[in-house]
Amino acid sequence: MGTTTSGRGKSAPASDTDAVTRITSSARQAADTVAGAAGEVAARFPEAATTTREAISEANRALQEANRMVRASQDETLKVVGAASLGFATGLLFGGANRFLVMAALVPAALVGTEYMQRQTSTTR
Repeated sequence: MGTTTSGRGKSAPASDTDAVTRITSSARQAADTVAGAAGEVAARFPEAATTTREAISEANRALQEANRMVRASQDETLKVVGAASLGFATGLLFGGANRFLVMAALVPAALVGTEYMQRQTSTTR
């Protein structure tokens, strides 16, 4: 094994400098990989933001349309839709479905319930 001279005049084994070189090279490669991934993410970020904005606006339009349909429905229809939504959500809950799915199944019941309660309070006044 050969020895090399370090900056302080002490000699260090060549295997130590090889290890430092390998570690430095690995760190550079890791940094380059992270920088490349970050560059790809940054390049796709505007597209992801646009897609998300479009999805949110589409969901808003769908919610407004559902609200319009609920307001135009008769009381009996509201009762049936609300009961079906509650039954579906209960079945999902007892069946062991994901909580998010159960909450999503309760959205129609919430829309119908609020409209039905508004109708009941407006007729009693």
